[in-house]
Amino acid sequence: MLRRDFLTLPAMGAAALGFQQQARAELSRMKIKRVRFYRSPISRPIFNQSFHVVTVETDQGITGIGEGGSVDTIRQCAGLIIDQDPNRIEHLWQLMYRAYFYPPGREKIHALGALDMALWDIKGKALGLPIHDLLGGLTRDHVECYSTGFPGDGSLTERARACIEAGFRTYRTGVSSPRPDAGFNSHHAVRDTYEQCLQIREGVGKDGDWAIDFHTRFDLPDAVRLANLIEDLEPYFVEDLIRSENPGAYRQVRPQVKVPIAVGEHFGDRWEINELLENRLIDYSRVSIPNCGGITEFMKIAAICETHYVGLIPHFTGPISEAALVHTCGVFSGPVMMEMTGNGMREIPYLPQGYDFRDGKMWPNRRPGLGVEVDTSQLELLAEVTEHSQPITLYRRPDGSITNW
Repeated sequence: MLRRDFLTLPAMGAAALGFQQQARAELSRMKIKRVRFYRSPISRPIFNQSFHVVTVETDQGITGIGEGGSVDTIRQCAGLIIDQDPNRIEHLWQLMYRAYFYPPGREKIHALGALDMALWDIKGKALGLPIHDLLGGLTRDHVECYSTGFPGDGSLTERARACIEAGFRTYRTGVSSPRPDAGFNSHHAVRDTYEQCLQIREGVGKDGDWAIDFHTRFDLPDAVRLANLIEDLEPYFVEDLIRSENPGAYRQVRPQVKVPIAVGEHFGDRWEINELLENRLIDYSRVSIPNCGGITEFMKIAAICETHYVGLIPHFTGPISEAALVHTCGVFSGPVMMEMTGNGMREIPYLPQGYDFRDGKMWPNRRPGLGVEVDTSQLELLAEVTEHSQPITLYRRPDGSITNW
């Protein structure tokens, strides 16, 4: 079993060197022995947006927790990492991403992200440190949040005001929508949405902020028209003005609007958003965990964002992923705001210890790893992987690093 006594040695001189050497020796002997996949009762019925729970067990008695994926995608990725060293997180990420030769789609990247999250949880638990320490340490005391669907029975103005009074930085709204069976008239929706935005601006007041999600619902001319109509109302960001399949189309959008643009909820890894970042076509990245491929990939995207002065406003996914985002957003040097559904106050039976949310903000903590606990006795086991699986030849460079088949 992994010893914990060496973690208390003084971090100075020869003692510090001994600590490092012993920690390295202990961790290098750890192997992944089993991956389990559980159904989450609160997961939405969206294939690549699941809240299902993943656990990665080691032969040293440490279990990592992750979230996301589906039975088939988790099985395929998990088979590649059985009997591997869980501390080689970047290597295992590359293995899961590239070992089947064809680049994975967004659904498989979601599963990869769940497993990557669990690997970081293992490393943090093994060292007795929160993940944000492993990523370089916090740059902020807390992470500001905005609320999607803030509850309330009053008018739109009253709900927006209540949201800001609850401590949230921003109240978020969406496009005015009729009943689904009534048809969506994009041109009329622009007028109706503008009227709602006027009420929200009044509600948040001069010290509050508001934002709006176009939800890729508008055609380009109406998206531009609404963005320009609400410019004087000073939205914190305008999300997903147009459809996401062709990111390069924002080259046409960007010169026509002045509102801050946020994009990325639909995206996976860095290769899907790098064009928008490198050409400064957006102001905020909405890429999230596990959608992008986990903590490992999120930090790479964050580095590109920092280089191009783009902030982070990650999309809300599941409750375990929200805990992971506090670690990654907490170490970012630029502007950050996390999405929280409703008023953020909900109990999840299978999470006796989840993220720390209060006063409209997410708060980092000092618990090891992700800082969450899962009661798997309340979950349905859907899959268990204990055998290594490598279906095609894996090529390596002379130094041992992976290259493509």
